[in-house]
Amino acid sequence: MTFKTKLAFALLLLLWSCNEQSSKEDAVLEQKTETIKKYIDIAKDSTQLSLTERKQFLKLAQELAFSFSNDTLRLDQFSNISLAYKSIGDSVEFRHTNAQLLEMAEESKIHKVSGYSHWDLADFFQNKGILDSSFYHYQKALKNFEFLPVDDTSRSLKARMLYGMGRIQDAYKDYLGAEISITSALKIFNELGDVNRIYNCYNMLGIIASGLDNSEMALEYYQKAGSYIDRLNASDKIRNAEQNQNNIAHEFLKKEDYPNAKEAFSKLLQSKNIKTDNPELYSLALTSYAYSIFKSEKNYAQASELLNKTIKINDSIKYSFDQPRAKQYYAELKATQGDTIRALQYAQESRSLAKATYNNDRLLEVLHLLTKLDTNNAVAYSNEYYDLNETIKIEERTKRDKFARIRLETDEVIQENVLLTRQKQIWLGAALGLILLVAAFLIIVTQRIHNNKLKFKQKQQESNQEIYNLMLSQQGKFREGKQLEQKRISEELHDGILGQMLGIRLILSGLNEKDDETSVEQRADLIEKLREVEEEIRTISHELSDASYQKFYNFIVSLEDLISDISKSSGIACSFTYSPKIDWDHLQGDLKINIYRIVQESLQNCVKHAQCNNIAVSFEVDGDMLGLTISDDGIGFDVNKGKRGIGLRNVTSRVEKINGILKINSTKGEGTTIAINIPNGYVKLNDHLGNVVKHRQTINV
Repeated sequence: MTFKTKLAFALLLLLWSCNEQSSKEDAVLEQKTETIKKYIDIAKDSTQLSLTERKQFLKLAQELAFSFSNDTLRLDQFSNISLAYKSIGDSVEFRHTNAQLLEMAEESKIHKVSGYSHWDLADFFQNKGILDSSFYHYQKALKNFEFLPVDDTSRSLKARMLYGMGRIQDAYKDYLGAEISITSALKIFNELGDVNRIYNCYNMLGIIASGLDNSEMALEYYQKAGSYIDRLNASDKIRNAEQNQNNIAHEFLKKEDYPNAKEAFSKLLQSKNIKTDNPELYSLALTSYAYSIFKSEKNYAQASELLNKTIKINDSIKYSFDQPRAKQYYAELKATQGDTIRALQYAQESRSLAKATYNNDRLLEVLHLLTKLDTNNAVAYSNEYYDLNETIKIEERTKRDKFARIRLETDEVIQENVLLTRQKQIWLGAALGLILLVAAFLIIVTQRIHNNKLKFKQKQQESNQEIYNLMLSQQGKFREGKQLEQKRISEELHDGILGQMLGIRLILSGLNEKDDETSVEQRADLIEKLREVEEEIRTISHELSDASYQKFYNFIVSLEDLISDISKSSGIACSFTYSPKIDWDHLQGDLKINIYRIVQESLQNCVKHAQCNNIAVSFEVDGDMLGLTISDDGIGFDVNKGKRGIGLRNVTSRVEKINGILKINSTKGEGTTIAINIPNGYVKLNDHLGNVVKHRQTINV
């Protein structure tokens, strides 16, 4: 299967999986994450693929990671991809993706991701031997982890960065700085109960003390570290036990306590499988054991045999770093035996190997030995020793100063960032204050405008009320005169005509005593006619008197006149139905003027647009609500289509003013009904007859 086929197959699997779970966002995210993990695993583990093909899978993973909308998830995936480039040995792409990751993390202020990115760079530079850059990134990682919420994880991360910094400081013989870093890390690991790292810290403190030539303190730290070995994980016990024993033995050797050194190295060499599992440590211990025998027992034969064996092992396993020491010890042994030629030969070989491996500490010791072995060139060796020693001191001092500068520059950058953050906060506060000030000004201006509008609206309502009251007053006077006239006519009919007609009827009744048949019939007819006239006049009188008696108020009169005028002018039959139990004149003035205008506007709309023959206007009462209904039998219209005209907009506006609810029901060809429910504003029911009126009064206009 070619790479393209594999790639297409993988994409098809991805698309199929995504389509299956597209309805659930969480499932899609999980699917993307799993796909990225598969791409990364293929790139890291598929050694049968070429480097180019493995990088292609990581490119696909990058493209998929970019699709994450969540910054944290996207950066987590980028971090994994960056490490994958590192694991396959592509340092260029590792640096490139790591730089992208750092930029995005710093822009989003996600300190955890920034810290891990700097940590990856620190490990990368440490493996490359660029320790100053490694130290810089360890410190940057530490500063980022300090921004995280304080918990066991963040504290452990900070301690691990301190431990990494301490190891680099020790490598450059910045023992004081190393001791401070490791001690700070140890304090945190002790609080967390992290046994493995507590062991590492005590072991490192022993190495630092040894570098300070404080063997007693070094042995104390090593023994403290050894006390934690039994509590370590089973997989780490043997390796750490051998490391701890070697450090203790080496410290005895360094302080020239050769008997204890011999015993300690002997114990180390008895460790099971050390020769096969850790041949470099076995060779190192064997060299030291041979030298301890040479120094403590003067057993030259055994020491010579063991050193020869060590030299051969180093050649076989290509352990070039410790080979100069083995040959130096062998040169010392031969010199003690009086074999100056071979001693000089091995010393020269040790010198060459020390130079080749940049083992300056070993080179200094070999040069010191050569000044004794080769007296002819002792001055030259002595000068070389002096120059190298001075160079080493200068380099160590420069590196210590460099670490100090790195710490100082990092702290200065942090202080500058803090200052910039404060300045930014000040400017932000000032801008926010200005915005609030402008907003307050706009609110005040807007409120004043709104208040002026309300005042104008109130004045307008007062003007409308005054106009309406004047109109009602005029109509009231007219209606009052009309009612007085009706009452006068009623009284005239009742007291004048009716009395005269009664007298005539009585006279005719008297004449009716005549016996002739014709007179009798005529008089009977006349009497009947007079009785009918009398009855008719009485009926008219009662009706006029009753109309005068009943109290029809001006609001209803105004509506009747309005409906009557529109009916006469348009030729449309209009009816007006209302409940007589409402004291209509006690409705609020603003309510009456708006109802009047709503009826007026609705009737005008019927005349203009409805093409109807009949219009019905009615008032009903339902609990605390007044119901106004205006219906026609016209052509109707589609309520849901088209724009409403200015008439309906006016009706809607007035309904809103009186807190009413407007409903328009219309069907093409079946007419239109406008129903308005209004919170009533009347004061009392009108029941001047002493009965609750249950029927509705109907007036056909």
